[in-house]
Amino acid sequence: MNSPSVVAAAMAALMMFLLLTPPSDAAISCSDVIKGLRPCVNYLMNGTGKPPAACCSGISAIQAAASTTADKQAACNCIKSASKQINPNPQLAQALPANCGITLPFTVSPNVDCSKIT
Repeated sequence: MNSPSVVAAAMAALMMFLLLTPPSDAAISCSDVIKGLRPCVNYLMNGTGKPPAACCSGISAIQAAASTTADKQAACNCIKSASKQINPNPQLAQALPANCGITLPFTVSPNVDCSKIT
């Protein structure tokens, strides 16, 4: 089934990108997060090498949409919830930002405290 895999991919990837945008007020939906990360599913579950270009484009779109603290925390919580159902490859999830040309000031982990994201 695609839905649980998409949710898991969303969980792994968006946590990597939540801190890249400046804080303000709004809320991104979990379905938006999943939609943006759908192209990353296969890569995060069993990929090798670089993620597909569509995956990096989806992540960039989520990054742009999650412009507020509320957005970032909502996306993070969506991703964490999904990861409890499907476990993406942690090494692939951790490498995803660098493989998409993005640097993050934190370690990608399913244990990220979403409430501390600002």
